[in-house]
Amino acid sequence: MHYNFDQEIPRRGTNCVKWDEAEEGELPLWVADMDFETAPCVKDAVRRRAEHGVYAYNLIPDGFYDAITWWNDHRHGWAPRREWMLYTSGVVPAFSAIIQALVKPEESVLFFTPAYNCFFSSVRNNGSCSIEYPLTWEPEDETYTIDFEALEQTIERERPRLFLFCNPHNPTGRVWTHDELHRIATLCHRYDIILLSDEIHCEFIDPQLGRRFLPFAPIADDAGCQWVVANAPNKAFNTAGLMAAYIITPFDNLRKRIDRRININEICDINCFSFVALQAAYTPEGEEWLDALVPYIYDNYRYFRREIQAAFPTLPIAPLEGTYLAWMDVTAFPMTSKEISTYLRTNHKVWINDGEMYGQQGFMRINLATQRSRLEEATRRIIAGLRAISNA
Repeated sequence: MHYNFDQEIPRRGTNCVKWDEAEEGELPLWVADMDFETAPCVKDAVRRRAEHGVYAYNLIPDGFYDAITWWNDHRHGWAPRREWMLYTSGVVPAFSAIIQALVKPEESVLFFTPAYNCFFSSVRNNGSCSIEYPLTWEPEDETYTIDFEALEQTIERERPRLFLFCNPHNPTGRVWTHDELHRIATLCHRYDIILLSDEIHCEFIDPQLGRRFLPFAPIADDAGCQWVVANAPNKAFNTAGLMAAYIITPFDNLRKRIDRRININEICDINCFSFVALQAAYTPEGEEWLDALVPYIYDNYRYFRREIQAAFPTLPIAPLEGTYLAWMDVTAFPMTSKEISTYLRTNHKVWINDGEMYGQQGFMRINLATQRSRLEEATRRIIAGLRAISNA
């Protein structure tokens, strides 16, 4: 089937966070949702459910769990069991419930920085301490790596209870190797740390990378560490507004505590469209659409990288191995990244996120999951703005 990802979908006036919080004429490349319609099979399934006309309390059918198992097995070679699964309203609420369930306020949570901004708030809202471990950035090689010796020293000193891990990594775009994942799992086992793996971006892997996404769970099992996975179809199928996610762990004691916290927080229900959408997405028809979308997004990345570095040849951009979020080093410019973001919005009508909100000043995060025409115009505006800043 042919899918037209170039078709611009009007989103203003739909109470859309991404577009309706932006000013008229502004191009928003900030919050991580896509400007594409969801897969036709998902749209059709939701429409059929809507036509029923009664949207009351609902049971979650066995097909919901079967779809999760089939998809993860078929796509990623890992078949989680039905009895390992819990559902909730989103991956961020899942973080909070898991942290509240497994980490006492006086205990700490470790995560890599730069980090998805909700990692900071989820830990803070629980009253726990954050251990922010910086990834190593090499601008000459445009690479992020883990200094495992220093990481172990930090773990031994700080003794975190939980490792909040992003796989693939938002915002740097790293897709972790088997060796990296195994070394992390081994450290967690050695120091009795529970690892929570956020895998919501797992379907976006550069087809030219030469490596696939590796789910953390099987590697963790080999290393003997305790793990919890949080995931959803929301990024892959642009269904975040339907509010559904799933949590997986084989450890009964952890799962019971998480389930109790989900109920205490009253995030134990999902709406009558969300599970229908997941079941439709996690099918061969959904996979066909997704497999057409992913190369389009990475063509967007290659276009953006080519144009930016033609204008600024020494400007480093982290290779986008995974996610649809470019990560650009702007430390050479005479402004902070927050000031650059404000300047670009005010003077060039393009909205991209500054690195401060992810714990790394001097970087910008750019959402590339949009139509090529919009990206081309936004890229022209970014280049014009950065040139003006350079020449000021």
